[in-house]
Amino acid sequence: MAAMAQTAPPGGSSNEGLLRASRTRRTDPTDGEVRLLSRPESAGVARRITRHQLQVRWLLPDRLTEDAVLLVSELVGNAVQHAGAHAFSLRFRRRRGWARVEVHDPSRALPCLLPPDHRALTGRGLIVVNHLAGRWGVDLKPNGKSTWFELRVTGGRG
Repeated sequence: MAAMAQTAPPGGSSNEGLLRASRTRRTDPTDGEVRLLSRPESAGVARRITRHQLQVRWLLPDRLTEDAVLLVSELVGNAVQHAGAHAFSLRFRRRRGWARVEVHDPSRALPCLLPPDHRALTGRGLIVVNHLAGRWGVDLKPNGKSTWFELRVTGGRG
């Protein structure tokens, strides 16, 4: 079951509405997808959801959680900027030794890992993902794609 984060009522900030929706969501993001609107402020909501899932629910080490928060921000930024869709979704999966985060969007355009243009202000997100993730990739789906990363889980909380 997917839950959609909604914006605040007129007069309220959409950031506040997205945050309120993420706090009141009663679904476990490992049971299904968490849907968010394709807006720049959704990156902050995705970071908070990721931090909560990895740190509070899964009790993963702080360093791994911070890496996941950075990586989800990069993938969400790509989905918001390049997918051209109304919404995207997050999914979290855990298996022995790995934590996986997936960002689903309806575009079938594949992200490209390119050498950085040192004059450009953007375009380094996948370089960061490639460097920090244990592994990452893209799965094409009938209704879009899932860009994902996995982080190796070792040891306890730290």
